[in-house]
Amino acid sequence: MSLEVTVPTLGESVSEATIGQWLKQPGEAVAADEPIASLETDKVAIEVMAPVAGVMGAQIVKEGDTVAVGAVIATIEAGSAAAAPAPAAAPAEPAVDAAVLSPAVRRAVLQHGIDPATIKGSGKDGRITKDDVVAAAQAKTSAPAPVVSTPAAAPAPAVEGGRREERVKMTRLRQTIARRLKEAQENAALLTTFNDVDMSAVIAAREKYKDLFEKKHGTRLGFMGFFAKAACLALKDVPAVNAYIEGDEIVYHDFVDISVAVSAPSGLVVPVVRDCQDLSFAGIEKSIAAYGKKAKEGTLSMADMTGGTFTISNGGVFGSLMSTPIINPPQSAVLGLHRIEDRAVVRNGEIVIRPMMYIALSYDHRIIDGKEAVTALKIIKEAIEDPTRILIDL
Repeated sequence: MSLEVTVPTLGESVSEATIGQWLKQPGEAVAADEPIASLETDKVAIEVMAPVAGVMGAQIVKEGDTVAVGAVIATIEAGSAAAAPAPAAAPAEPAVDAAVLSPAVRRAVLQHGIDPATIKGSGKDGRITKDDVVAAAQAKTSAPAPVVSTPAAAPAPAVEGGRREERVKMTRLRQTIARRLKEAQENAALLTTFNDVDMSAVIAAREKYKDLFEKKHGTRLGFMGFFAKAACLALKDVPAVNAYIEGDEIVYHDFVDISVAVSAPSGLVVPVVRDCQDLSFAGIEKSIAAYGKKAKEGTLSMADMTGGTFTISNGGVFGSLMSTPIINPPQSAVLGLHRIEDRAVVRNGEIVIRPMMYIALSYDHRIIDGKEAVTALKIIKEAIEDPTRILIDL
């Protein structure tokens, strides 16, 4: 019996998606609830599961096609997988069809000239990742060339020029990121204020307590917990930084839901750590670690990405010295963190070396005045330089 596979409900206000990748090909056996395709929405990638066990039937749409919720995208022949016709010859390691590779992996395969059938995938369900291709290319380069005693063949003609270009359609997520960032520039009156922070106290606290913290809570004590708690102090004292404009009204919040920008294979995503004002350091660090793991695995849900009243983006992990981050609409402010480096500063009339970080607060000037923005950033600076302020709510 042939069953239709349809696009599942994708979340509130999301009505369509793009076929990102087919994970099963016609004729392949599938188990119930096994992923057969991945969908790209405006925010996250979602896997479509097989409703029953059986054999993959027709793929009604192609990779890159846009599909609506409820649309039929494939069929499955329900029943035993043994019903599928056996292949004429089964090699020990089946060849990898390039059609099931992600765009990034396909580009890497073409760039390095690697046969995907020779690569053992380390991704989910044995899928090949870009890192697998790069590792295979490096291994191929470092391997000693075999000694061949046959006469030298005539040299191949040199390729004229080495310039080439490739056109790759933007993913739905990348298109959404581009559109939202442009909308933020067009609709908000963006301005950025800067300050620098002496990280000595936070670094000392981490060094002193990191082992005990991890032993007790099962997660690392990072910088983000300190900045999230410091932001809670600032947003409590300067509520406009935690608000946003809706029509001709300003919406204020008595809670702090912090969107934490993390890198995912398909781009930058911002899952939300909710009620940070009530969470402990351990609660914040555990939430961030869990989101980072889900982002790497591509399993973030729509619920993980929904909401957020304020954003923290840490470009320092990539080596950024200073930046002007763009707000995450409809939010009105974003805190940018940067790399820590030893710099000469003056303390008590003496030049000393301190681990310093530039921090930036980009904000919507329509709702946040310059005085409010500078005050909020100063509160964050003071809390990081003297973490006791976080404990006594100062």
